[in-house]
Amino acid sequence: MEAPITNSKPNLPMVSIIIPFLNEADNIPRLKEGVSQFIAQDNSFQIEVLLVNDGSTDDSVALIKAAGFPANTRLISLSQNYGSHAALRAGIMHARGQYITFLYADLQDPVDNISRMYQKIAEGNDIVWANRASDENGAIERIFSRWYSGLMRKYVNKLYPDKGFDVVMFNRKVTAELNKNVENNSSIFLQILNLGFKQDFITYQKLARKAGKSKWTLSKKIKLLIDSFVAFSFAPIRLVSFVGIMFFVLGILWSVYIIIRKIFFDDLAAGWPALLSILMIGFGITNISLGVIAEYLWRTLDASRKRPVFIIDEIVEFGQNA
Repeated sequence: MEAPITNSKPNLPMVSIIIPFLNEADNIPRLKEGVSQFIAQDNSFQIEVLLVNDGSTDDSVALIKAAGFPANTRLISLSQNYGSHAALRAGIMHARGQYITFLYADLQDPVDNISRMYQKIAEGNDIVWANRASDENGAIERIFSRWYSGLMRKYVNKLYPDKGFDVVMFNRKVTAELNKNVENNSSIFLQILNLGFKQDFITYQKLARKAGKSKWTLSKKIKLLIDSFVAFSFAPIRLVSFVGIMFFVLGILWSVYIIIRKIFFDDLAAGWPALLSILMIGFGITNISLGVIAEYLWRTLDASRKRPVFIIDEIVEFGQNA
């Protein structure tokens, strides 16, 4: 039987590594090997591993329990699939380390980023981001990512990186603020970015996925885009007002034009096509505007209910340091 990795460095600060996963059975062996090798290195900190099961329906949990993860590892299983950001929040609430960072089961973000971010944290930063230099996504994904990043910099926070980020390390000061304000239908990364505090970043090359299928679907990307704007920006509401004013002005100008043509030329024939076009455009703009306002109202109602962002079904301790 393989001897367990004890991960015992009681006099050093602890870094909690939160790893959310959903149906990642194909990646569990590589994940276990990568984490074990990293812990075996001569790091200047202790390591706690929190594996957060976001409602997996494959053999991921069984494989994790059988894999023999290092000591000081916990498996936190949520009662259903709540989304990766909710899973990260669950891990944050149960982390014991002075510093917290994220890792993903597909290991597209190198484990060595943790040591590099820790060096920046040790320099006195409260938050350290791992910004992507580039990634292995397809052309459509890259275009969406660039477009999303541009919108975030313009309307939410000018510090948002050009190619985005998936990984961050932060201290207990940030942890306290996140646990104080557990937001539903929100982006945990934008919440951290908007906290302020002293921040720095590293740059890394995102790797190609070796096994399994990405759970980052188009519908989840669209939801993130909506969540980011509604939760962190008033731009959609301002857009509704702007569109309303624009069409009001165009309507006035068009009415003046019709009156002048009628008085001086009397050459405009009345017809249902023009009326139908105006009605379709008008009702389309109205419905879009109502939809934007409804998003804000629904999220306000959702927040007022104070329903849990996630529910934990089970916590399994794999072992503690001696």
